[in-house]
Amino acid sequence: MSKIKLGFCLTGSFCTFKPVIEQMEALSQSYDILPIMSYHAAQLDTRFGKAQEHIRRIEDICGKSVITTLPEAEPIGPKGYTDIMLVAPCTGNTLAKLANSIIDTPAVMAVKSHLRNLRPVVIAVSTNDGLSGSGKNIGLLQNLRNYYFVPYGQDNYQGKPSSLVADFTKIEQTLQLALEGKQIQPMLLR
Repeated sequence: MSKIKLGFCLTGSFCTFKPVIEQMEALSQSYDILPIMSYHAAQLDTRFGKAQEHIRRIEDICGKSVITTLPEAEPIGPKGYTDIMLVAPCTGNTLAKLANSIIDTPAVMAVKSHLRNLRPVVIAVSTNDGLSGSGKNIGLLQNLRNYYFVPYGQDNYQGKPSSLVADFTKIEQTLQLALEGKQIQPMLLR
């Protein structure tokens, strides 16, 4: 039996790369992963690591080159490269682009291309403004067909009261249910 084809988009919430890449490694046992990165995720060196080191580790895990350009991401849907798409971490910037059909990074192009086949997209939110500016985009996407959310909650209500982050350990459960057309519950964490 062949593995489910998972598109795995990483966007620029660099502080969550370590736990997200750990989940990618675990998922690689059950899924055939196609790695995709936004421009910032693929190009910026931060205090959380160098871009090329992240890319090298991701390519080692997936056994494939990371998609880092719009032309590489565009054929994902037409050629049926993915059964399900995951955006983890999904920044407020990416949420806004998805909610408003702004297709200007490889990650959002991958999602758009994948959605043309009416297949599920799973979002693992990681944004400092989830309960302020990005809140409307989360709400909009939660009401669109084929979008599913990894359970999320406030990660530091005292220091960053508007910040939301997904429980990345629930990615696999969310993917399995999304493939059945179901949203994992509860979606909001306490």
